[in-house]
Amino acid sequence: MLSIKNLYVAIDGKPILDGLSLDVPAGEVHAVMGPNGAGKSTLSYALAGRPGYETAAGSVTLDGEDLLALEANERAARGVFLSFQYPTEIPGVPALTFIRTAMNAQRRARGEAEISAPEFLRLARAKAATLKIDFDMLKRALNVGFSGGEKKRMEILQMAMISPRFAILDETDSGLDIDALRIVADGVNAMRSADRAMLVITHYQRLLDHIRPDRVHVLAAGRIVASGGPELAHALEREGYDKYAKAAA
Repeated sequence: MLSIKNLYVAIDGKPILDGLSLDVPAGEVHAVMGPNGAGKSTLSYALAGRPGYETAAGSVTLDGEDLLALEANERAARGVFLSFQYPTEIPGVPALTFIRTAMNAQRRARGEAEISAPEFLRLARAKAATLKIDFDMLKRALNVGFSGGEKKRMEILQMAMISPRFAILDETDSGLDIDALRIVADGVNAMRSADRAMLVITHYQRLLDHIRPDRVHVLAAGRIVASGGPELAHALEREGYDKYAKAAA
């Protein structure tokens, strides 16, 4: 599904990703782990199309289509979704309005009919209940006054509503207590399907106890330096990243 070949990305002229290659097949969940400054968030932003992330070389395709040739909104319409490490607050815009607007913008871009208000509300109520989100919270300004756990659950709700083909979860476990972590992980696991792939970016193995990945990759110095099964995450928890950082230097 997603194929990254020899990707070089710079920010303000400073190289961050240094020949990164990675393949994530449909139906699989892959985890990327690595030390601070390795390029994990840069990878997520480069895939989603955030402005300012300059691709110097390499390719990124989703089902054979060149993602790098598309603007961020076009990538979203193709099914790319990014759950932010630090979700943005949008004063004055109710969460329900935000989500429905995003859904309909993507549907229009794909030539599909917009979702009706009754259908949208039925879907939102059902998805919110599974994530233990009080429906009244969806009437409030997006993320304004929300706790860290509430913001992360709102991100997963957006993913559940939009139903992307390729989801990138950037440190979704950041700031979550144990109960919120389980709820968020359950929401992610409910999205697993044969025609969807997910890339989970995290520092810690604890998230992967709940979202069990098919493959784990170590990102150091801007490139993938090791890959393995879920056992690799346990080894990183025990041993740390030092040997990988030194090997990549």
